Amino acid sequence: MDYTRALEEAIQKLHDEGRYRTFIDIERQKGDFPNAVWRRPDGTEKNITVWCGNDYLGMGQHPEVLAAMHEALDATGAGSGGTRNISGTTVYHKRLEAELADLHGKEAALVFTSAYIANDATLSTLPKLFPGLIIYSDALNHASMIEGIKRNGGAKRVFRHNDLAHLRSLMEADDPAAPKLIAFESIYSMDGDFGPIEAICDLADEFGALTYIDEVHAVGMYGPRGAGVAERDGLMGRIDIINGTLAKAYGVMGGYIAASARMCDAIRSYAPGFIFTTSLPPAVAAGAAASVRILKTAQHLRDAQQLHAKILKTRLKGMGLPIIDHGSHIVPVHVGDPVHCKALSDMLLEEFGIYVQPINFPTVPRGTERLRFTPSPVHDPKQIDRLVKAMDSLWSRCALNRADMTA
Repeated sequence: MDYTRALEEAIQKLHDEGRYRTFIDIERQKGDFPNAVWRRPDGTEKNITVWCGNDYLGMGQHPEVLAAMHEALDATGAGSGGTRNISGTTVYHKRLEAELADLHGKEAALVFTSAYIANDATLSTLPKLFPGLIIYSDALNHASMIEGIKRNGGAKRVFRHNDLAHLRSLMEADDPAAPKLIAFESIYSMDGDFGPIEAICDLADEFGALTYIDEVHAVGMYGPRGAGVAERDGLMGRIDIINGTLAKAYGVMGGYIAASARMCDAIRSYAPGFIFTTSLPPAVAAGAAASVRILKTAQHLRDAQQLHAKILKTRLKGMGLPIIDHGSHIVPVHVGDPVHCKALSDMLLEEFGIYVQPINFPTVPRGTERLRFTPSPVHDPKQIDRLVKAMDSLWSRCALNRADMTA
């Protein structure tokens, strides 16, 4: 086999379909986020504003978070030195897990190197703990959940997105005595819509199923202490396993689950993705713990973020741009073509200094390509105004469809 040719053909296919992804080399500026410096391939530089970051609340530059990381770095050095089982558990990891358990009102929490690994490792391990387990998975669940469920060797059922009637029909068709788990998300990040948490919990109670929720795009952002949509809706006590990230609203790195002490103990004891992975550097754990603690009492940041998202949506809608609005903090603008989506992204960056990454297949279905904006408390009114005017200008120049504002 000509391996080089096979690689070339695989890459060329992405180019032909208009969905080849390129890295944008940027340098975030501490104390000046969301501003950054874009280092072009030709060596020149341009000042830009980042509009697609997942550091939703700007916590990646919070002075207390940075101070906590410096303290841990000076005290312990760079890395953890091993897996959690072999010299890689420090006081910083334990403090972080205690903060997370407290955040979600659970007995325990377990920290992983990412929320992707937390989902994959946990969902692929559960059938070992509950033989015969059937997992019911929302059709739009994140790739990490899909991968974990695929690899678990157990039975799976995929229900149409947020379709409770379909979920019920699948559960009714299975053995009432079989162990069951419903896996879903609180916020689906590409459309920004919410999962029907309470109704799913009701079904779980009716059919004797466990509940597993991914709150990755909600932790830090919703609820009186930032524990997510389940906290906002008063439903955390009805969720058996909560998955979250430390890399988005908390501005650092890592992922976790929060659950009963027995559940966390079993996952840490059986999940290869936990057992055989070097633990987070202590400095990262310390920064994450500080961020979680701070956001438990930082409602003003959540309020500011929601306000900026509402302002941006209202102004883009007012120009007739095709906004997908389900009431969350995420602002997707539908384009519907990978080539046009990439071209818009390139023009925003080069001409206006606005960085928003195109979202193409397989992240979203073909034909639903979009630009996905993530306003934060640190985006100011002038930056919002500049973005709106740039989008208006490019939408007209590229002759893209607008909504009929007379309807």
